[in-house]
Amino acid sequence: MAQEFVQSHIKGNKVVLFMKPPCPYCVMAKEVLLKYNFKPGHFEMIDISGRNDMGSIQDYLQQITGARTVPRVFIGEKCVGGGTDVEELDNTGELQGLLEAVGALQ
Repeated sequence: MAQEFVQSHIKGNKVVLFMKPPCPYCVMAKEVLLKYNFKPGHFEMIDISGRNDMGSIQDYLQQITGARTVPRVFIGEKCVGGGTDVEELDNTGELQGLLEAVGALQ
């Protein structure tokens, strides 16, 4: 079930942030991503805290990304990492290129 949940959200050319709101790295990733002007429906934040299947979701994220921690940020079905990774991509200018490549920006 966790696999279907994750896969249903990350499919397509959009940006998905799996997060837990109190996590400082999740807040960091969210703040970096919110600087961009996304097309409607191309940015999704998914709060997994408090879900009955939260552990299973994190286990599956570990299987497909190599890390169980959140945030996990996907751009066009590819995981680009967590909070510090997204911040670094933004600082180097690479993030905008990745977002443009999947057609997520207005």
